[in-house]
Amino acid sequence: MVKDPFAMPLARALATDELIRARDRARVDGLRRQRSLWQRLLLLLVLVGPGILVMIADNDAGGVMTYAQTGSSFGIGFYLPFLVLLGPVAYVVQEMTVRLGAVTRRGHAEMIWGRYGAAWGAFSLFDLVVANFLTLITEFIGITLGMRVLGVPPVWSAVGGAVLVLTVLLGLRYYTWERVALTIAAGNLVFVPLALMAHPHWSSVVSAFATWHVPGGITPVFVYVLLANLGTTIAPWMLFFQQSSVVDKGLTRRDIRHGQVDTAVGSAAMVLVALAIVVLTGTLVYHHSGTSPVGVVQIMQTLGARLGRTGEDLFALGLVEAGVIAAIAITASTSWATGEAFGWPKSINLPPQVAWRFYVPGIVSVALAAATVLIPHAPLGFLNLTVQVVATIFMPAAMLFLLLLLNDREIMGEYANKPWQNVAAIGIVGFLVLMNGLYGLTVVFPHLL
Repeated sequence: MVKDPFAMPLARALATDELIRARDRARVDGLRRQRSLWQRLLLLLVLVGPGILVMIADNDAGGVMTYAQTGSSFGIGFYLPFLVLLGPVAYVVQEMTVRLGAVTRRGHAEMIWGRYGAAWGAFSLFDLVVANFLTLITEFIGITLGMRVLGVPPVWSAVGGAVLVLTVLLGLRYYTWERVALTIAAGNLVFVPLALMAHPHWSSVVSAFATWHVPGGITPVFVYVLLANLGTTIAPWMLFFQQSSVVDKGLTRRDIRHGQVDTAVGSAAMVLVALAIVVLTGTLVYHHSGTSPVGVVQIMQTLGARLGRTGEDLFALGLVEAGVIAAIAITASTSWATGEAFGWPKSINLPPQVAWRFYVPGIVSVALAAATVLIPHAPLGFLNLTVQVVATIFMPAAMLFLLLLLNDREIMGEYANKPWQNVAAIGIVGFLVLMNGLYGLTVVFPHLL
């Protein structure tokens, strides 16, 4: 009988993984027993991570470009209030993954395969892998465009970005991986001072919430951009990422409240950055654009002309950071989901040499995405908005699986969805289906609107 050369190393690695989790839980339990305000704050800081990460990573390079194109093409009149509304939408969706992960201690892909069978599991995994790969392309678009402003050729920025993302994935255990990712995510806030540098007319910002109108009326372009904004706010990869992250972090039912706070803080940060980008481009670029989406290169050039080289460089750095943090999260999402689906070892605590199958999907997707952006004359701007629209089209199916699981009392018990949560989630699914249908009509009948 031929022995598996990886069997014993894998067994030892799994034991080490359990030891790491036990140490992490012991630290949490020790902090939980303390009553001082400082210790409670420290407990919160230890437990937060998945919610902030998923929301900040949602303001990815594709999201930054989408928000920038939105403000440039439509100003601030409609999209400021709309983006504020999307914050609670994102929270409602992602909070469900916190409860599902903490209660079941299983990732999203594992739950679908185990509860609904291989056919539906394969369907959901295929949707995720395709959407993740397309989204990864937009991350490398952002990385290469941003680094080009800083004088780095695309080939070096694509290779450098891929090496950085894979080094973080392969070289760190979960807790360190999460803290490094959170540190990178903090760079997303660079767009807030940039918005202040634009010196917006605050009366116009306030008026946007009072009047809420669509400049130029509802057109096919407006519907397309609206779908893109939806796609960059809630996407299938976010469901898989946060639930798997909750599981790999080792959160339990006792940690659900902290996970909800974590997700709420992340939602607020996501909305703040999105508003800042729309205010920035809506103030400085909108009057220099037409009705169709403006290219990101043109937007950065306009910002450079209005704010100087510093403004253009800061925007470029923000674009690079957004691409890197999202690529880190999406790559982990792909590896987690694939490992869960096929029953492979599936923890970032495990070293690559013994859990290599877990890491391969992430490595392959990053390599292909980095190579794709180097294809000459690829329509990168069009591809970015299209990817966000594709995410919106895939989202209703992902949401239905999530809703079914959250209403399964055999699994969730007292943590199953409450009626108001079902109403909110079904309303979100209905709105997504409505907007997808409207978009389909505008494609078939372009003069309908």
